[in-house]
Amino acid sequence: MVMELSDRQKEIIDVSLDLIAENGIQGLTIKNLAKKIGFSESAIYRHYENKIQILVVILNLFKENTERLFMAELNADGDALSKINHLLFNQFKIFSASPSLVAVIFSEELFRNETILVEKVSEIMNNNFNTLTTIIKTGQEKGELRADVEAEHLSVVVIGTLRLFVKQWRMSNYAFNLTEKGNELSNSIKILVTK
Repeated sequence: MVMELSDRQKEIIDVSLDLIAENGIQGLTIKNLAKKIGFSESAIYRHYENKIQILVVILNLFKENTERLFMAELNADGDALSKINHLLFNQFKIFSASPSLVAVIFSEELFRNETILVEKVSEIMNNNFNTLTTIIKTGQEKGELRADVEAEHLSVVVIGTLRLFVKQWRMSNYAFNLTEKGNELSNSIKILVTK
């Protein structure tokens, strides 16, 4: 199900992501949002109840996008290595285009008191993990990937590597080209998962 947003709701989401990019997730407040957009706080409240609801929408949009990408790879023709490579490349491309997403997606430690946000991040991680595990199992069955390691463990290696690499990019203040360096990383992952 694709989430439908009004133009004003999209604007609020876009500006929210800008604020997060500028000041981190703590910089996203209804007051800061209203000031940056140039209308009253009450106008924001007509569209979103609070900051948490805005973050839920951002997470839902990311979830829809990544599910579409992961399912497309799962159902695509081609070998497992190509599918894993495409998944990584597409994730790097998404984060490069919208670095503020990284602050939201990888901020589960900041969400610990907000159950709905923890559940959303968990849902995204589990869905991606399960789809990737299916791709890896199929690759193992076809003899494309090493079968001496559990598919679930290889999924942890791939997704854990992706998460750490993107966090390093963020912590370096985006000091390197994520897609270029990501391609180099993908080549190393190929070596790890290939027979």
